[in-house]
Amino acid sequence: MLRDALFIARADLRQMLRQRETLLWVFLMPPLFFYFIGAVTGGFGRPRGDRPDPIAVRITARDSGFVVDELVRRLEAQRYVVTRATSAEAFRAAPRRLRLEAVAGDTGTVTELVLAGRQVRVVAELGDDALRANYDRVRLARAVYGLVADLAVARTEGTTPSTAALAAIAARPRALRLTVTSAGRRLTPPTGFAQAVPGTMVMFTMLVLLTSGAILLVTEREAGLLRRLASTPIAPAAIVGGKWLARMALALVQIAFGLLVGTVAFTMDWGRALPMVGVVLAVWAAFNASLALLVGNLGRSHNQTVGVGVLGTMVMAALGGCWWPIEIAPAWMQALAMGLPTGWCMDAIHKLVHFGDPAWSALPHVAALGAGALVVGAAGVRTFRYQ
Repeated sequence: MLRDALFIARADLRQMLRQRETLLWVFLMPPLFFYFIGAVTGGFGRPRGDRPDPIAVRITARDSGFVVDELVRRLEAQRYVVTRATSAEAFRAAPRRLRLEAVAGDTGTVTELVLAGRQVRVVAELGDDALRANYDRVRLARAVYGLVADLAVARTEGTTPSTAALAAIAARPRALRLTVTSAGRRLTPPTGFAQAVPGTMVMFTMLVLLTSGAILLVTEREAGLLRRLASTPIAPAAIVGGKWLARMALALVQIAFGLLVGTVAFTMDWGRALPMVGVVLAVWAAFNASLALLVGNLGRSHNQTVGVGVLGTMVMAALGGCWWPIEIAPAWMQALAMGLPTGWCMDAIHKLVHFGDPAWSALPHVAALGAGALVVGAAGVRTFRYQ
């Protein structure tokens, strides 16, 4: 029986790999999606490393004085490239804008107003990206409130605020020091290729199995090949087992290719628990092999099977965290993801690869996917038909 099952598995695998559509979606499209999605989401919600950001400062007073000069210096320390806009047109053209203006009725330069204890309004106009704007507000607050605090220190000590006085305050040893060390576990969700490579691999494994893997069964049934196979001395269990093994092998080929390309071409770091990552992906392959067998049995036509496979994959990939890290979604979406097989797989990969969890943390995910593969596989066996 095992020999017969392996014979059918080899024949089916050769047949699927001969199809141009299968070759396209197994070997060509995943690297393209790795690159496209990873490049697009590489800086999502994060500062752009060492690249400084431009900001324009508009001052309504004729002579700004040392207070504005000190504010500009502190903005530059926060990795801004500061431009003093001399016209309203140049100011409006800047991607980030900072206005310094006196309240109604007050006259004088910014420095004069500050030294006189008068209010100077600081108005920030940032871009449409909410996450980037929040990051900008933190940096602007550090620059503005740091300057205000140093001016207050100088005035408290009876020193006339000036550039030299502020420099002397900055040169003093700090009474408090903040030491930041890694706690050993990453808390921020992955972005860029770190999310795109495993997410795309999980999605495409399901997509290929629910299309090419399921459609071959429908085609063989429509062409009468399964009826001819039923007339052979091969046991039904060997036939069903061979069909499952062929789809399992196709999934493993796709996963192995994705791991290789992700590691070599996109420098994907699979973490210290790589063997457990392999176990998770192998059980994911088994689940999809069982699901492909079930969908192929229930499909009544080529078009119906394609529609179910593509639509089902897209919905589960989106809700399960394949397209974006589910950790950035609302709590109810994270809970929904943990009710889907894609969510189990992606959560296990994130724990092992990105968050530094130990290998045993993925055991519940492996158990859930394994149980799902057995349940769906049993349904596939019961619904298998020759015509």
